Amino acid sequence: MSTILVTGGTGTLGRHVTERLRADGHEVRVLSRHARPYAVDLREGGSGLDEAVAGVDTIVHCASSPRGGDEKAARNLIPAARRAGVGHFVYISIVGVDRVPFGYYRSKLAVERLVEESGLGWTVLRATQFHDLVLSVLQGMARLPVLLLPARVKDQPVDVTEVADRLAELAQGAPAGRVDDMGGPEVRTFDSLARAYLRATGRRRAVVKVPLRGAAYDAFREGGHLAPERAVGKGTFDEYLAERFKTGVPRR
Repeated sequence: MSTILVTGGTGTLGRHVTERLRADGHEVRVLSRHARPYAVDLREGGSGLDEAVAGVDTIVHCASSPRGGDEKAARNLIPAARRAGVGHFVYISIVGVDRVPFGYYRSKLAVERLVEESGLGWTVLRATQFHDLVLSVLQGMARLPVLLLPARVKDQPVDVTEVADRLAELAQGAPAGRVDDMGGPEVRTFDSLARAYLRATGRRRAVVKVPLRGAAYDAFREGGHLAPERAVGKGTFDEYLAERFKTGVPRR
């Protein structure tokens, strides 16, 4: 069995990847800003990073933040991986990063290019939005008495554990380059997802669809972030909500 480093290994995706790899018998190191013994801020680099990657066969790079810093983190991690002789670098990206001119997507695309040009053996998987992220967005919107949604936008949420399974599978194989995208089982309008959330939580909110402006909104409206031809996920958003709120108390 091999030694695998998972960056962001305590996060929404990374912790599931870590569990899968350990269950398969691999030695897994978890790197995050607060996880000992490999507590490293990738944006800062430093000697702790070299220690974390020393003797590692594969890196699964899950660490990411919409608040920025992904490119800087990659510019520190990739040279460290080269110095350590890492044989396989696996990166999780997002469907549509090359089609939607959204700031976070641009950053993810830039990291993809850094990985491709790294000189390392590499694999990149793009996935659609996780159920957890869609729920988080809806919870934030539901703080208001009216649920304001972007008009004519669809989504294709996927179960994070299924993406973790796929990443773990890729990490245990040979470098494969850009692999097929991974999308959730259903393409749904955002208002249908919102109404499913309201039903599951017992909330009552008026749902208002608001047309927006801008190139990013236009690209989302046109489905640039979707992969209907790669609807390989199994778990639906309704199933996720049913499990997530099975012991919940209806709220107003």
